[in-house]
Amino acid sequence: MVSVSSTLGSEVNGDASAAALYQLNKTDAERVQEALEYAKSHVGDQLLDTQELAIKHMLGVADLLAELRTDANTRIAGVLGPLVFFDKHLEARMEGKFGEEVGRMLASLRKLFKMRSMIGPHVGTNTIQTLKWADQIETLRKMLLAMSTDIRVIVIRLCSRLQTLRHFTSHPDIKAEKGKLWHYALSHAQETLDLYAPLANRLGLWQVKWELEDLSFRILQPQTYKNVAKMLDEKRIEREQFIDSAMELIKSTLAKAGISCEISGRPKHIYSIWNKMRGKGISFDKLYDVRACRVIVKTIDECYTALGIVHNLWKPIEQEFDDYISKPKPNGYQSLHTVVQDEHGKTLEVQIRTEEMHQFAEYGVAAHWRYKESGRDGYEGESRAEGRFEERIALLRQLLAWQKDVTDTMGEANDWAQTLKTSALDDRVYVFTPQAKIVELPMGSTPLDFAYHVHTELGHRCRGAKVNGQMVQLNTALENGQTVEIVSARADSASGPSRDWLNPTQKYLISHRARQKVKQWFAQQERRETLERGRAIAEKELQRIGQTAQNHDLLAQKLGFEKAEDLYVALSREEIRPRAIENSLKPPGSQEGPLSEQEQLEIIQKRATTKSDTHTGESGVLVVGVSALMTNLARCCRPAPPDPIIGFVTRGKGVSIHRLGCTNLAEVMRTHPERLIETTWGDAGGGLHYPVDIVVSANDRQGLLRDITEVFSRDKINVIGVQTETQRGVAKMQFTAEVSSGAQLKTALSHLLEVDAVFEVRRR
Repeated sequence: MVSVSSTLGSEVNGDASAAALYQLNKTDAERVQEALEYAKSHVGDQLLDTQELAIKHMLGVADLLAELRTDANTRIAGVLGPLVFFDKHLEARMEGKFGEEVGRMLASLRKLFKMRSMIGPHVGTNTIQTLKWADQIETLRKMLLAMSTDIRVIVIRLCSRLQTLRHFTSHPDIKAEKGKLWHYALSHAQETLDLYAPLANRLGLWQVKWELEDLSFRILQPQTYKNVAKMLDEKRIEREQFIDSAMELIKSTLAKAGISCEISGRPKHIYSIWNKMRGKGISFDKLYDVRACRVIVKTIDECYTALGIVHNLWKPIEQEFDDYISKPKPNGYQSLHTVVQDEHGKTLEVQIRTEEMHQFAEYGVAAHWRYKESGRDGYEGESRAEGRFEERIALLRQLLAWQKDVTDTMGEANDWAQTLKTSALDDRVYVFTPQAKIVELPMGSTPLDFAYHVHTELGHRCRGAKVNGQMVQLNTALENGQTVEIVSARADSASGPSRDWLNPTQKYLISHRARQKVKQWFAQQERRETLERGRAIAEKELQRIGQTAQNHDLLAQKLGFEKAEDLYVALSREEIRPRAIENSLKPPGSQEGPLSEQEQLEIIQKRATTKSDTHTGESGVLVVGVSALMTNLARCCRPAPPDPIIGFVTRGKGVSIHRLGCTNLAEVMRTHPERLIETTWGDAGGGLHYPVDIVVSANDRQGLLRDITEVFSRDKINVIGVQTETQRGVAKMQFTAEVSSGAQLKTALSHLLEVDAVFEVRRR
């Protein structure tokens, strides 16, 4: 805003504010008058960025709010709203002067005004810019609603936008100049059609909605607007004569039936007419509702009686009948709509409703508040509109149904219906990037959540944050409308996330997506350390045997691994012994090292074709748990159903059962293949349990062991051994647990991975 000399002072002083006091009691009228005087004395001759005198805008908004029969606090907030641009502490100041409710509404208005100024004027000068705006508009709608905890703030915003459009269309040189002001007008008009008019319609503010659409249409397509207006004007006299005679006939016929009514012609709106002509592909003469009237009676029964009388007077067009009384619109609108035709083929649309329905149709949610207010005349005391559960639910139904209006406006390409996935508006928070891009986050999100939403690497390198230009802690909960800037370490630095970020008690991260990204980072770090440890073991063994020139990838393939990294992991986790490297490098015929699973299978198949030396039946297959032979499950690999298994006949200790691929068994398979026996699991009837080793890696925290053991308890798994150690904040635990089947083991592993701070679970 800028200061200018007073050229319109006489227009805004004196009695110009009388309309703003309409239907207020004495006490409330005095409060609104006090707000008007305060605004006049403090705003001076300031201009808004639309070049409208600020005090004129304030008075216009106050008059519009009075027309909607809003309460005194709403009118006061509407008058004082533009002052937020001058006074950073306006809310606190006005809360002391006019009450807490006014202060809260002003705080919400500040956020909404700031949102508009940050996004800036939108002028669709090119396709890319238009597409970007279309992509943003759906988030803007949700943000607008989420930021307005009191619906009256949205009503004030709608009235403010309507006053701005009135200013644009009354400006004599706005189009001729084709300068900044004209571009502002185009921007505001397009934004109104995309954002504010559908919202006004959904809230039932039809008078506001129609004028918003007509004025926006007049700015965006002035020639088309004039053409439609000319069509209406050319046959206006003939149309009015027809409507007057039809209304007289309806009124007299209803009076004979004992029904008193109020009847009036219904104004047609140019944007609505053009939309129907364009949408239905018909000419102006084919529109049914250019000639229309509205009948208001006392009761619902009289509505249906009047409908029957109208259908007796003229021929009804069946497909044009709508009963919004028995089936109201999603926003609560109720009325009977019918179209009839006289003997000359002229059509007339008739709307029939009660007085209460008409009040709601004219004033929408404002009418709803009017009936909810306390006091003798319905305008005394404080409004009860805020904080009512029933009204909140009703409002949510209206806003969720708004998506249909939006989809119709923006087209199928911008499918708002698919983006609105939540059933309430209180579980999201909307903030800005420094470039004014809107970011949608779960309620309670922090600057860290914001950083990870923008980019994973930005989250990893985040070291601080500014909210609205002020440094804040990284676990500060964000609020709607704030601008968030991340302070990050250099891209080439070795810094990364802190393990404290995953501590739920410190509330650094709220969104599941961000927490997963931090867990993945630590998992990658763990794998990197595992690889480095495994590489060191391999290099140390190669140095011991004097084979440091060996290619590690070829060495891994000799040991049955696809690549060197897999070998490093196996060495680090002690799944194979370093001595296996030496065995794999021995000349052919002298190798005693581990065999691949394929080599083990070949040996087993060869053994299956020969007669077993062990008394296991004619098939030569030992069934674990059934045969009389003594069997024992090897501790090195702890097999359990349904693992593929093989048996090894020991000297004096029966048959040792190993998992296929066990490194300990593989070392002697070549030297004693005759002692192998094909083995399978028997049906133990669910009575047997098998010990398995489960390795858990997690970020150490208080209560971690307790939470993990609770998982075992819930899954009815008995733990017979535990080993734990913590290094650099990472807890590594090995549990020996008894399971009855592979399915039970798989379920337990899945449940363990869901424990907070756990990032890796595997069977050893």
